[in-house]
Amino acid sequence: MKSLISFFTFLALKALSKIFYRLEVGWPEKKVQWDEMRMIILLNHTSLFEVLYISVLPVSFLRKLSKRMVAPAATKTLERPFVGFLFKLFSPGMMPITRKRDDTWHQFLASIYDDSIILFIPEGRMKRKNGLDLEGKKMTIKPGVVEILEGLNSGLIGMAYSGGLHHVQAPGEGFPKLFKTVKIDIEVFNIEEYKAMFSGDVGSLEWRKNVLDDLQHRLETKPPKLDDK
Repeated sequence: MKSLISFFTFLALKALSKIFYRLEVGWPEKKVQWDEMRMIILLNHTSLFEVLYISVLPVSFLRKLSKRMVAPAATKTLERPFVGFLFKLFSPGMMPITRKRDDTWHQFLASIYDDSIILFIPEGRMKRKNGLDLEGKKMTIKPGVVEILEGLNSGLIGMAYSGGLHHVQAPGEGFPKLFKTVKIDIEVFNIEEYKAMFSGDVGSLEWRKNVLDDLQHRLETKPPKLDDK
């Protein structure tokens, strides 16, 4: 029953996104094999309304996602009146975590199974309009994503580069603005091949640093430029 509620919520969000927003997608050259997708990493986290990007996902994948999704959500976000209620509709796939490396993080890792599909935002906080986080610090990739990648040995990983949603709804703003153009580019990698791209044994300090450096480079160079302000 819970998976059906999640599925119909996904469908409703997909429909609303298509009605109220013009989405420009940069697809990879090869057709995406959604049946093999194990993890989607969203880079350039700018708004709680990035759920709009759900419209790029096919219905068949949304059905699978409603049954197998595992995604962390900040406890602070889940306490918000509207967005928190919306995210809770995706329970039990949406896992509450704090910003500290405590038991909630270990519970999240324990919730990942061989058939799970992981949705992850590795920056761990939102970019403000000045290009920095809430504390005025540079946006960086947190190491938790590397810990997840270490445990994945097959399937595909999707890198989704957001063009940014400050023109739709920036942190601290209320209802999102409608009828805007939003952009996202997507790259897809075989998980085993991606992990093998980096020197050092998988799980070593050298390997972890190289993966983090790669994701940081992607964060800073890959998101598409947005003309609609």
